[in-house]
Amino acid sequence: MIPHNRPTLGPDEQAAAARVIESGWVAQGSEVNAFENELCRFFNLPDGHAVAVSSGSAALFLALWALNGKDKRVGIPVYSCSALRNAVGMIDGQSIYLDCEANSPNLDFVAVERAELDILIAPSMFGLPVKLPLHRTYKLIEDLAQSIGACVGNEKIGLRGELGICSFYATKLMTTGGQGGAVISRDKALIDLIRDYREFDCRNDRQFRFNFQMTDLQAAVGRVQLARLPSFIETREKWYSMYKLAGLSILSDTSTEVQPVRYRIVMRTRHPNRVIEALNTAGIRAIVPIEECELLDGTTDYPAAVALANSSVSLPAWPGLKEEDVLKITRIAGEFA
Repeated sequence: MIPHNRPTLGPDEQAAAARVIESGWVAQGSEVNAFENELCRFFNLPDGHAVAVSSGSAALFLALWALNGKDKRVGIPVYSCSALRNAVGMIDGQSIYLDCEANSPNLDFVAVERAELDILIAPSMFGLPVKLPLHRTYKLIEDLAQSIGACVGNEKIGLRGELGICSFYATKLMTTGGQGGAVISRDKALIDLIRDYREFDCRNDRQFRFNFQMTDLQAAVGRVQLARLPSFIETREKWYSMYKLAGLSILSDTSTEVQPVRYRIVMRTRHPNRVIEALNTAGIRAIVPIEECELLDGTTDYPAAVALANSSVSLPAWPGLKEEDVLKITRIAGEFA
């Protein structure tokens, strides 16, 4: 079976993990510090402007905490991961659900402007950079869980709001060995606040904190993956081009200033279940990226999100695929184009 997604790990990650194990120090330490600074350089930030944490969900919670999210109206797209809803609930914020644009997985900013928000969490779904307004009245958390490395113009996205968050889960664009996340910002005071919260033990001020630390074992793997990320993005772009050339109707952004990353290659079709069944019969796993039952609000008040949930299939796009695998997928999926 060709899986829908899987991490791309190899000898370099094995060697990095072995180095940490042999050192005798596997908890948060020098590898985490080095990984944080390498993330800063990736985003063209000064050292010290990134905090590595235990998961993307932890990064979301900490970003909301740093922005005083308790009791605030927090906008989240209904067409997104449940981690967003969970983080708002954990901070005791009020989730304000928002539809996506027609024929796009990203937020509808007409709905955003009507919602009178205090904070907005804005993911760039499937690696397609969300288009943000020049002027806003709310605080912004840019969610890079599916889009690390994507650009608008010549700048990597993630720093257009107060805070950006990353997820390094096993099947994201890069991984820190299964779980992991990070918070980034141009505002060093916000990063220092989050870092202080993460350092939960051996303190003398009796403030409440929590252990959201990344381990050195995770960070060592993450450092290798971050160095490999450009090649991962390049390979995913190659698979995207092959799917497009085959005539499949693939969600994309044709703007010349936008440089997506192909976390998900999503085919639009009137027959998603038939596509999935045909691929499965051939030993290929494909999925509906977000089912209607997974939309974050259990109503049908979001027509664009409902339409997308019922007309999309995510095709395999991970870097370890072979060209003959992609050609096989295009032949089968092309029957439903």
